Amino acid sequence: MKSFSDKVRDIVRKIPKGKTMTYKEVAARAGNPKAARAVGAVMRTNYDPSIPCHRVIASDGSMGGYNRGRSAARAPRAATLPRHSR
Repeated sequence: MKSFSDKVRDIVRKIPKGKTMTYKEVAARAGNPKAARAVGAVMRTNYDPSIPCHRVIASDGSMGGYNRGRSAARAPRAATLPRHSR
């Protein structure tokens, strides 16, 4: 029998490119519709690149902050932006 965490990772792994699911939707598909925060905890500890945790969003459409932390998710992107000279 799979654990809740294993179910969550399997569900998120199957989210197609260009699509998203909310933490609540993932929790419901994993068998516990009230466990949206637990889904966030699983995503926060995910470092497997085959699991696209950035495709799991909050119900209001925002990132939610569980994708290894908002600042960590944004830091590499900010570092790669070109600097404009005057």
